[in-house]
Amino acid sequence: MMEQELATDHLDRLPTELDSPQAKLVYLYLDATGGSTVADLKETLAMQKIAILSVLASLSKQGLVAKEGETYVPIE
Repeated sequence: MMEQELATDHLDRLPTELDSPQAKLVYLYLDATGGSTVADLKETLAMQKIAILSVLASLSKQGLVAKEGETYVPIE
């Protein structure tokens, strides 16, 4: 029961401006981990690098993530 409440709380924080399933997946992963590199996202989420870069560019443009060195982090 507690795990389901935690999962629901996490979904409540999902920005409403995220339209695509890929953007939601990448954002939730970054939020859960506190940040990640493109290589880690590619390996963990089994997405193509070009798709990840496109999603990250969109999330950055929307002010939802920032790049710190090689790591992308969610903006709180």
